[in-house]
Amino acid sequence: MDDIKAYGKYIKAHAKKTNTALCCLKAFLFGGMICTTGEAFSDLYALLGVDDIKTRSALVSCTLILITAALTGIGVFDRIAKHAGAGTLVPVTGFANAMISQAIDAKSEGFIVGVAAKLFTVAGPVVVYGTLASVIYGIIYYIFKILFKTA
Repeated sequence: MDDIKAYGKYIKAHAKKTNTALCCLKAFLFGGMICTTGEAFSDLYALLGVDDIKTRSALVSCTLILITAALTGIGVFDRIAKHAGAGTLVPVTGFANAMISQAIDAKSEGFIVGVAAKLFTVAGPVVVYGTLASVIYGIIYYIFKILFKTA
C-alpha cells in the first residue's frame, strides 16, 4: 500500500501541469471549427442542388467521416487532437477516429481477424448501448404518453 502512495506522489510531482482554461478554450475553438466545417459542407451541398435537409445532413456526416478517416490514416488527426483535446470528440469525428485507429493498429493481424474484429470491439458497445438506451427511452416516452394523455 505504501508503494501505491509513493507512486501517486511521484506522479503528482512529475506530471505536467495543465492549464484548464486554455484546454477548454482550445476544445471549444476546435470543436467549433469542426461544426463550422460541417455547416459549410451543408451550404455547399445546398448550392449543388440538394434541397432535402435530411439528405444534406447525411452527406455532411459522411464527408466529415471521410475527412477524419483520411486524416487519421496519414497521422494528421492525432496531431490535431493533441492540441484540440476534447474538441475533436465531436461525435462523428471522434467515433470515426476511434474506428480507423483500431483498424490501423490491427492491420498486421489480417483483414478478418485483425481489422474487422477490432472495428467491432469499438462499434459493438456503441450499437448495443445505443439500441438499449433508445428502447428504454421509447418505453418511458410511451408510458408518459399514456399517463399524461391530453384530450
